[in-house]
Amino acid sequence: MLFIKTMRRSNVFRIQTLVIFFVIVIVSVLIVQHSVIAQPTSTASASTTPNTIFKQVENSVVQITSKVPPIPSNNPQNPQAPNATALGSGFVYDKLGRIITNNHVVGNAKIVDVTFVDGNRYTAKVVGSDIYSDIAVLQVVENITQQPLNPLVIGNSSKLEVGDPVIAIGNPFGLSGTITTGIVSGIGRLLPAAAGLGFSIPNAIQTDAPINPGSSGGPLLNMQGQVVGINTAGISSSIGFSGVAFAIPSSTIMRIVPTLIEKGNYTHSYIGLSGATLTSDLAQTIVGLPANFKGIVVDSIVKDGPADKAGIHGSTTDQYSKKHGGDVITAIDGHPVTKIDDLISYLEEHVPVGNSITFTVYRNGQSLDLKTTLTARPSPLPFLPVLSSPPSNPYPRPPSP
Repeated sequence: MLFIKTMRRSNVFRIQTLVIFFVIVIVSVLIVQHSVIAQPTSTASASTTPNTIFKQVENSVVQITSKVPPIPSNNPQNPQAPNATALGSGFVYDKLGRIITNNHVVGNAKIVDVTFVDGNRYTAKVVGSDIYSDIAVLQVVENITQQPLNPLVIGNSSKLEVGDPVIAIGNPFGLSGTITTGIVSGIGRLLPAAAGLGFSIPNAIQTDAPINPGSSGGPLLNMQGQVVGINTAGISSSIGFSGVAFAIPSSTIMRIVPTLIEKGNYTHSYIGLSGATLTSDLAQTIVGLPANFKGIVVDSIVKDGPADKAGIHGSTTDQYSKKHGGDVITAIDGHPVTKIDDLISYLEEHVPVGNSITFTVYRNGQSLDLKTTLTARPSPLPFLPVLSSPPSNPYPRPPSP
């Protein structure tokens, strides 16, 4: 009996020992798995740091210098001031030595200097430019076999969301190789085109990453190091950067740059009207408009332009100097539009010159479909010498019909 009891106690002890052992093994495995899941790999972490991204792309960002023609002086002793130097940034587009920058960086220059971060300087010619999208393409004309060219990858700006982190690289105030960081503060912004031509760049990216003079033309990057925009403008106050800056989206780069390389210019479609998003104040100028009505109020029409030929009506002023709103555009080709931004973006991105388009407008309580064919946007050259300030309404039309 004593031997049987001893055997039973021994078996129980062995079973308890095995159970405890298996429990310890299972807990250890779970702890290790949790640690692996919770702790990101060093490679994944490093790939998303600004420091790592900067090291990957710094050799692909350049400083651009161009000569600004002197401004005639009324002083007979100094009839002409010396040439000034304009500074900007750009980035390598391909291995053929093409570089992307802003149109306003090169201005009227045909030849510019391009300086890489290692100090190597080359001469480049302007092979294409578009004042309406503020994009220019340069081509290095010297032998650059000794200069490693690493084109930046163009990302998809349409995937950006508000709050996404971004990195801006450029040469503010001539300080080469400067990086600033921020977030996407807004998307789908309207950015007035350079020189105050009365046209706008649609779908601009708003960011709080500081963009100062000299940074224009540099890349705005996502956290994968891909170009999602061209740094274009920053708004400054008397105390410095205001936290509001803009970049031209990469979707615009992909649409316009190949044409600039091939033809040297880009033809934008044109409708020939000015308008504004319907507000409560504007709604009061239209008799019988339903409550909470949405659309774009047409203000003025360019004579013999596509909008005029379609029969679209602009605003009128009666004998008592009271203004009455014109047609309200509610859709384009069946696509509802509620803001002026929607109209400009659709025309710019989806309707090439020569294509027909149908506007749905609200007039006197009725909905009308009006068709027309878009023409090419007028050349800005006749208007440039007389421009003194940008018009208050950024909707596409020339400053003077």
